Amino acid sequence: MTQRRTLLKSATAVLALAVASPAFAQSTDATRVVASFSILGDMVERIGGEHVAVTTLVGRNGDAHVYQPTPAAAKNVSEADILIVNGLEFEGWLDRLAEAASFDGEMIVATSGIDPIPYGEDDDHDDHDDHDDHGHDDHADHDDHDHEHEDHADKDHDHAHDDHGDEDHADAGHDDDHDHGHEDHADAEHDHDHGHEDHADAKHDHGHGHGHEDHADAEADHDHDHEEHAHDDHHGHDHGAFDPHAWQSLTLAVTYVDNITAALAQADPANAGDFYANRATYVAEIEALDAEIKAMMAALPEDKRTVVTSHDAFQYFGRDYGLTFLAPQGLSTESEASAKDVAALIEQMREEGISAAFVENITDPRLLTQIANESGATIGGSLFPGALSEEDGPAPTYLDMMRHNAMTIAGALGS
Repeated sequence: MTQRRTLLKSATAVLALAVASPAFAQSTDATRVVASFSILGDMVERIGGEHVAVTTLVGRNGDAHVYQPTPAAAKNVSEADILIVNGLEFEGWLDRLAEAASFDGEMIVATSGIDPIPYGEDDDHDDHDDHDDHGHDDHADHDDHDHEHEDHADKDHDHAHDDHGDEDHADAGHDDDHDHGHEDHADAEHDHDHGHEDHADAKHDHGHGHGHEDHADAEADHDHDHEEHAHDDHHGHDHGAFDPHAWQSLTLAVTYVDNITAALAQADPANAGDFYANRATYVAEIEALDAEIKAMMAALPEDKRTVVTSHDAFQYFGRDYGLTFLAPQGLSTESEASAKDVAALIEQMREEGISAAFVENITDPRLLTQIANESGATIGGSLFPGALSEEDGPAPTYLDMMRHNAMTIAGALGS
């Protein structure tokens, strides 16, 4: 019996020593990374693997356009070694959050170095043409996040996507899948009605570096001057001069991956070899999927290459694969589709025989359903413009999302 007690004590001591050893302290030794939304979080995990602890601010099925930071989010940002953001003014709330969190880590702009699509080619955006030189290297200016108040308080769409976006924010603090112990996000209470009361005076604050300038007289109505298929180019200033949805290009996704890999390698040189090995595997998968989708889209008839979606998030996809995307809303889900825009889109769909429209996981499907009904089109399925699905859904990873979108489009337009 004495011998048994001795062995038990020894085993307990060994276990305690093992738990305290560096091999078991991975979560504390891992580089702490905060990603602004779920697609970036997935990319970071693919590259960083076991060497990173990832927190995602806007979780699965969450809409980054209407996200409202919480104290829990500020806490996680304040503790992060690296903050990965999309840039191109996609996260209009980011500067406020970083300032509130007193963030002093490295901010990495995933789109740094890409050639973005200008939004509204005919507009005077000369002052933004040098966006790629806006201090991306030191990340001190938070790159393209000067739109501190893109919270467009009056754009109250009563989005039904609250039903499937808010659970990520309310229950999992924007990281229901990649949390690694960050369940403290649980108080993420995004009313998404869209909770913009506190930003009522910051409608479309497009100061481009003058985040608190009051542009109250330019509330982005733009008078919807685009009578002729206004959905193509309306609300170009929802995110500024450039379309931020660059992840919809698998070619540009390689740039995202390269920027993330370089940041992780700089933060953790000891594991740089693993990061670059993971990058090589990931890029090979991205390029293989790109070739697969190109073949899929090339098989579509020439008169079946126009896609109608809820908001204008797929221009990069269209550019890569020779498709035309139309949407009643602009670059942001917060932008308001006027009756004139909707009527013009319905007329265009009738004239061109566009037979399918696609709803999105982060937007209210009612407007697209109305447009489909009035134009004689059918709902071809649900696309994922900027947020992953739940892990048991059709788009749990970035590559799954891109494949799902392509297959859904090809299935509806090719039938």
